Amino acid sequence: MNQPAARGRYYSDVAGSNLGRLAALSDGIFAVGMTLLVLGLAVPAVAAVKTEADLAGQLRELLPAVVTYFMSFLTLGIFWVGQQTQLSEVQRANRAYTWIHLAFLLSVTLVPFSTQLLARFHWSRIALFVYWLNILVMGTALLLGAEYAGRAGLFPKEAAPTLLRLVRRRVYGAQALYVVGLLLSVFDTHWSIAFIVAIQLNFVVAPPIPLLRSI
Repeated sequence: MNQPAARGRYYSDVAGSNLGRLAALSDGIFAVGMTLLVLGLAVPAVAAVKTEADLAGQLRELLPAVVTYFMSFLTLGIFWVGQQTQLSEVQRANRAYTWIHLAFLLSVTLVPFSTQLLARFHWSRIALFVYWLNILVMGTALLLGAEYAGRAGLFPKEAAPTLLRLVRRRVYGAQALYVVGLLLSVFDTHWSIAFIVAIQLNFVVAPPIPLLRSI
């Protein structure tokens, strides 16, 4: 009796519907991405170090890579929390929702590249723009996932308006702050990097300050 209904279904109707597998893939990609970040911290070459002063100088030169490593680890941690929060609220997935998150994960895999680019050329506005663009794409993809989930009825009906409001406020607020960080590069890219680190620390610590906590 169910055969006519089965014949009316298509592969796309059932593909990408396993939330558990999507979350597992996301965890794996974030874990690899966070691990790859440390490859930007190269141990000084033995041939370049003859004295304690040489080693101290080599470590000073490594400072931009250390700062960008720390910044990007926080960035990936923040976006991992954001995605896992969203996945924990949806009741089910479908093919379109899964592919939106795969696009999000594509941008996540680019973070080690944009991080090393900024670490090597920390004085460059182009390198900073590439890093900012990476963050913009991740935030946009995460927001698109939430917007689609709201329209497709993937969130619980009663909670959907509140969840969408919270996601929009976080993404729009965060991206506005990142734009400010980018604009600071007009004066000095190092100001921009310091500002982005401060933004990330704010999201990690979530200080009990009304204006900051509301973002």
